[in-house]
Amino acid sequence: MGVVNATPDSFSDGGQFLDAQAALAHGLKLAEEGADILDIGGESTRPGADLVAVEDEIARTVPVIEGLVREGADAVISIDTRKPDVAKAAVQAGASIWNDVTALSFAPDSLETAAALSCDVVLMHAQGDPKTMQKDPYYDDVVEEVYAYLAARIEACVKAGIDERRIITDPGIGFGKTLEHNLLLLGNLDRFCALGRPVLLGASRKRFIAALDRKSPAESRLGGSLAAALAGLRQGVSIFRVHDAAATRQALTVANAIENPQFSR
Repeated sequence: MGVVNATPDSFSDGGQFLDAQAALAHGLKLAEEGADILDIGGESTRPGADLVAVEDEIARTVPVIEGLVREGADAVISIDTRKPDVAKAAVQAGASIWNDVTALSFAPDSLETAAALSCDVVLMHAQGDPKTMQKDPYYDDVVEEVYAYLAARIEACVKAGIDERRIITDPGIGFGKTLEHNLLLLGNLDRFCALGRPVLLGASRKRFIAALDRKSPAESRLGGSLAAALAGLRQGVSIFRVHDAAATRQALTVANAIENPQFSR
């Protein structure tokens, strides 16, 4: 899953792809580099980020989605949003996945909307909202608490009429977690496979990498991002949300070939 941030303030590439044409070109490039999914976002959910109005988020994302469809991008399109109205507009424009950092809990009609749209949904765990989530997050047992939350959200989705086969889970690296919490989650990703749904890992360029290595800026965290992806691969992760599609694809391809040499050609 390649990241396309049509935002002015995302932590990794804020402002680079706010222009619709720049975002479209970036999405096409990610698809050429091997991204199977393009995740289009119009609202930053970095720590401290402010809420974006629905109409602004739609204006940032829908033209990009329409452009990707028009250009015949060889990738599934995902909308990264908390808001049902944005999801509806994106699906109408051509998106088929709703990636929600609040696990369809942000609005009263999120579950109902997702059921009506019949799209795939990504349920991510976050403690708190982006504005406050990194202010002293606490867990007694982060792995089991995140697992229980995702299990409960899967149950809520099914009760709302969402086909369980459409559900993807995401433990939410960096969303209301300390460095220790993130490392515990990354070391126990196989636990989330027990939920019976595909697991998505979004660790690319995250701040925990800088905390471990020289306080490196976002654009200098490729090595750490690949290490996290390979750890996820070994534990059964199905989808990798990344900024560097070509490098990640190559790393995963080689790792898979080492593990399964009979299928390497």
